Amino acid sequence: MPSQADSRNKLSAWKCRIKSMNTKKTSLGALQRRIDAIKEQLCGLGDLRPGALSQQYNVCGKPGCRCKADPPQRHGPYYQLSWTRDRKSTTRFVRASELPEVRKQIRNYQRLQTLVERWIDLSLEICELKKKGGRE
Repeated sequence: MPSQADSRNKLSAWKCRIKSMNTKKTSLGALQRRIDAIKEQLCGLGDLRPGALSQQYNVCGKPGCRCKADPPQRHGPYYQLSWTRDRKSTTRFVRASELPEVRKQIRNYQRLQTLVERWIDLSLEICELKKKGGRE
């Protein structure tokens, strides 16, 4: 299930695309300045980490353990980071003390994706303007 941050990023990217489509009369210079601003933001992102964090509660194998009680009190929470890179899925446990940094890295990665999508949209718009300029 997508997180709230994922939904906000997708909504933000969608709004940017709509805004980009509505700027037909935008000059090449203005579009290039927007791309330059995106490049500056990309340089300031910091460490990146793809993936999704999940919270796990486990049941052990000990017969008299609290996780076998009624109702069960499972062990945890344990945090896992899962991602796919180069067609290979990977999962790593994340210590609770590392959570703030890992969350920041995931947000940075999501921001990278949003900024790159905006850059592509603006670049396509520049290509269209240049194409139209060549015909007239």
